[in-house]
Amino acid sequence: MVTTHAAPRAQVLLASNRGPVSYALKDDGSLEPKRGGGGLVSGLSAIGSDVESVWVCAALGEGDREAVRRGVGENGVRMLDIDAEVFADAYNGIANSVLWFVQHMLYQTPLEPVFDAEFRRQWASYETYNRAFAEALAAEAGDGARVMVQDYHLALVPGMLREMRPDLRIGHFSHTPWAPVDYFRMLPDDIARRLLRGMLGADRLGFLTRRWASAFMASVAGVLPADEGELFGSSAMGGAGDGAGAGAGGQGGAGRAFFRHAPAGSLPSRETEIAVHPLGADGDFLRRRSHEPDVEERMAALREQIGAGRKTIVRVDRTELSKNIVRGLLAYRHLLDEHPEWRERVVHVAFAYPSRQDLAVYREYTEEVARVAAEINSSYGTESWTPVVLHVQDDFARSLAAYRLADVALVNPVRDGMNLVAKEVPVVSDAGCVLVLSREAGAYEELGQDALVVNPYDVTGTASALHAALSMGEGERGERTKRLAAAGTALPPRGWFLSQLKALAP
Repeated sequence: MVTTHAAPRAQVLLASNRGPVSYALKDDGSLEPKRGGGGLVSGLSAIGSDVESVWVCAALGEGDREAVRRGVGENGVRMLDIDAEVFADAYNGIANSVLWFVQHMLYQTPLEPVFDAEFRRQWASYETYNRAFAEALAAEAGDGARVMVQDYHLALVPGMLREMRPDLRIGHFSHTPWAPVDYFRMLPDDIARRLLRGMLGADRLGFLTRRWASAFMASVAGVLPADEGELFGSSAMGGAGDGAGAGAGGQGGAGRAFFRHAPAGSLPSRETEIAVHPLGADGDFLRRRSHEPDVEERMAALREQIGAGRKTIVRVDRTELSKNIVRGLLAYRHLLDEHPEWRERVVHVAFAYPSRQDLAVYREYTEEVARVAAEINSSYGTESWTPVVLHVQDDFARSLAAYRLADVALVNPVRDGMNLVAKEVPVVSDAGCVLVLSREAGAYEELGQDALVVNPYDVTGTASALHAALSMGEGERGERTKRLAAAGTALPPRGWFLSQLKALAP
């Protein structure tokens, strides 16, 4: 344990796989802490020092594990040293290789998934991992405390914690999409029911868009036995299918639905509220940070790589399978074929930062991104023009520099819970940019009216949208950018967090 109390007294608790701090074990045996950022960090800091809070997270690497063993840590952080094999099974075997694939609809179904004995073994580890979090939260929480559980890694925690501490107010937030019910039912029946029951142990379930919330409700109605409860809600949430929602321009957050639970065991009947909180970009931070000296330096280097007078198509992504980077490159190649007038006049600045490289399928995808980019440069490049500027080493300052230089932002995921890049680029772009946006990104609900919307699988359609974006007049581009920036910062991370915390109050 990193944080312990003589008696549990925390009134606000946060649970997530990754915590606000990580540790690197240096050659001399010392531990070097590195603090993280993001909406959860800024949100938790906003509750004030008068409220006792605890963040429960997992030790992710050897440095973290050593910190736990030595009793090193920060006040208010409890890091769990879960057995390394159990963690690997739960995180890579189930969370990232099964739940992520289901919610993002990424399986090649003729061959996968295969739910065999190995899957069942890994599922047992996922349950063990979730129980470790539930037990830690139960031990740390004061009477009637509010607990905010994050994402698909910890889907079973609310139900487990409800059994241990029925006095707590429990919330769970899903940062991913939710699959259509027919796809979700690909999971073994008992596992699908276990996931839904685990989440419905919460008093409140949050989703990024009405579409994902409606898909979850459809899964509840289609998977759980009818005698377990009754689903009801307002029409503002949308219909029961995966395609329900506000559509382009919808703001989300207004719809609410409830699942009324039938009595089970010794627990009384209760309700779970289902609500929408679309996470926005932190506009103030981005505007300030994007004009610091290191960003200016990166801008100068990028301008030299791009060349004077050329337009830029910018994308910034992790090389996750859902981000659709390869089809984006193929669309750019088609643009150069169909509209040769853009040759020498535009550069695709593509930042594809490696993700989950401990999984073979991600390593292969990262290699394919590099291969296609190199092929485009070999086929179309000239002595003075490199069509694709590809960077694979993560550099936040360079990402912000690219945002500022963007004439066009390409965000074309096959499926995304939200996609903050779509909201960040319009805030930072110096001269205004056109957003080419996949209709399968959660951000589509808020930004779709002012973006050029594409089917992410349609390479020729995406190429046409890129051409239209590059050809758009300065006036229209500027007006669209203003509206995109306003919509994208409507609920910044601190407000997003605090709105959920307030909703959990008794």
